[in-house]
Amino acid sequence: MSISLSKGQRVDLTKTNPGLTKVTVGLGWDTNKYNGGADFDLDASVFLLHEDGKAKGADDFVFYNNKQGGNGSVVHAGDNRTGEGDGDDEQVAIDFSKVPANIHRIGVTVTIYDYETRKQNFGQVSNAFVRVVDASSDREVLRYDLGEDFSTETAVVFCEFYRHGEEWKFQAIGSGFAGGLAALCNNYGLDAS
Repeated sequence: MSISLSKGQRVDLTKTNPGLTKVTVGLGWDTNKYNGGADFDLDASVFLLHEDGKAKGADDFVFYNNKQGGNGSVVHAGDNRTGEGDGDDEQVAIDFSKVPANIHRIGVTVTIYDYETRKQNFGQVSNAFVRVVDASSDREVLRYDLGEDFSTETAVVFCEFYRHGEEWKFQAIGSGFAGGLAALCNNYGLDAS
């Protein structure tokens, strides 16, 4: 049975699901009735964070142009440029058993590509969600529906996984940023220029 979370909630992931080491993180969204003349291209990115909460380099940042990080522990499935259709729009695979010991948190984010030119923001996005699926059984373990509380934001931290002793926990974040991917990179310690 899948657990449905609210913003800010935390849940034991590996402790309550013994043997869980590999997950698929599915991210999805719809765009509101909007005709700006351009596709709405949302992009999932993952930041692997050290003890200080910061990413240190390219291996700590996974996105459509750098599909693997953390010594292969995080793999991006590829870019969906329109968000059309039902189900997950983008997916990321995480193997907790391979995450380097110096990585303490894994931030999963979504940004709007070329938001300035296309004049797009998360106020035009609805039904955004993140779900965690046990990769060995294809069973949805948990889900977080973000709600409609965004307006001008162009980047959102959907969730974070974090270490707690030998276990991994999940936190529903739902925190928006103005400034797109550059703002997220700066937040997580990377130079976006």
